[in-house]
Amino acid sequence: MGEDVQIAEAIARAFETIKKELGRVIVGQEEIIEELLIALFARGHCLLIGVPGLAKTLIIRTLGQILNLQFSRIQFTPDLMPSDITGSEILEEDKTTGQKTFRFIKGPIFANIVLADEINRTPPKTQSALLEAMQEYRVTASGQTFVLDEPFFVLATQNPIEQEGTYPLPEAQLDRFMFSLWLDYPSFEQEVEIVRRTTVEELHDLEPVVQKSEILNFQKLIRRVPVADNVIEYAVKLVSLTRPGNKSGEKIDEWIRWGAGPRASQYLILGAKVRALLYNRFTPEIEDIRHLALPVLRHRLVTSYSAEAEGMGTKEIVDFIMQKMA
Repeated sequence: MGEDVQIAEAIARAFETIKKELGRVIVGQEEIIEELLIALFARGHCLLIGVPGLAKTLIIRTLGQILNLQFSRIQFTPDLMPSDITGSEILEEDKTTGQKTFRFIKGPIFANIVLADEINRTPPKTQSALLEAMQEYRVTASGQTFVLDEPFFVLATQNPIEQEGTYPLPEAQLDRFMFSLWLDYPSFEQEVEIVRRTTVEELHDLEPVVQKSEILNFQKLIRRVPVADNVIEYAVKLVSLTRPGNKSGEKIDEWIRWGAGPRASQYLILGAKVRALLYNRFTPEIEDIRHLALPVLRHRLVTSYSAEAEGMGTKEIVDFIMQKMA
């Protein structure tokens, strides 16, 4: 128990140090950074939606440096093949014996932090190669199975404005992402600071503040964090209210075609556990659930034409449900 307390305190300290170190490079985006860390420590993955130029790649690359993790970026394009992600076999000749053998060359998926840039630009066959790795933590290629090195964290990005020639992820595959995060434009003051920093010669020597072994310890500890029954029941009730015909009210039945499944409840509790530890609390509260409801539920609700006609997006629907729960 004493060791668990020490690890929990180390998580809170690491969180503050990571935020401070990231602040040397990234302006603003505190909430996005917090949610990325929650997903990483909970062994989840994130879908990040934002227009180009909002530092999505920079945040993830910088995070990889600070956490001393191997970073890999895959630019998804219409002609990308599954082997471009997982790796492929090449024929090699031994110069001394003349014998030819096949050798597997690992692809960019073999990293700790993988940025899948514009995942909706590639066909479903290639998307599924990445999604299998996310789910199974292993890659099957040429009849062999390769286990991925942990921690393994995938951040997939989507551009919300260019939809022509894209292949949107099916709902079943979206469900594999713990969070869907929306990256907003910076405020006026933040943009002034961004321009000031990025238009002069400024070098940042970032120091790793957390080691890989510590992150793995953090991930194991999360599973041992106790949760009160009323917090679990609140999370399950919140998710069940997103399902049409589940006594959630006439409006929900009109707005939602399909609601969130049990995985949403699991991710709400796992995320709440991490958030509690980040803020020096040893057990999550209902407020943690409410704070994470939108990123967990946003991509799991299939809305109807009625919702669109009434201007009710997933954010407005989640807010409506939480008001009912208040």
